[in-house]
Amino acid sequence: MSRDIVLIAHNIRSTHNVGSLLRTADAMAVSKVYFSGYTPYPKQKSDKRLPYLSEKISGQIRKTALGAEISVKTEVISRLYNLITRLKEQGFEVVALEQTPSSINLDDYIPASKVALIVGNELDGLTQSITDSSNKRVQIPMLGEKESLNVSVAGAIALYFLRNFKLQP
Repeated sequence: MSRDIVLIAHNIRSTHNVGSLLRTADAMAVSKVYFSGYTPYPKQKSDKRLPYLSEKISGQIRKTALGAEISVKTEVISRLYNLITRLKEQGFEVVALEQTPSSINLDDYIPASKVALIVGNELDGLTQSITDSSNKRVQIPMLGEKESLNVSVAGAIALYFLRNFKLQP
């Protein structure tokens, strides 16, 4: 039995971070990546952006995704809270990767068999309303002087942990 993992990338600014998250999603067998807020995303079948914009943004993402923008299923969503509700109804435990007073260290977290991981903005992280709507909040313990990691690095660490934490029989 394998854990079903989806990733939600909310209000990510950098196309390079998006590409890196997609590449990690491919490596960790994430079943789908959702893009919300102003996160740039690769060209979609029913893309509503102007063609030159979708091509330019897709090209920038492609530089770090290296094909994962094709191999990973993606979806652009306009209403994050509706997605969170839908995923909960489908049995996903929604987990916000964010430092909050109620966050637990990632290595103390016991993930469910279906997990939706939300990562947020490179500078501001996730809003309190998003973390409040999540089932759990987890953080990566920081041992040095810096208080945070780049979103693509933090997402990679969390996805690796989720993929490799053994499911209980």
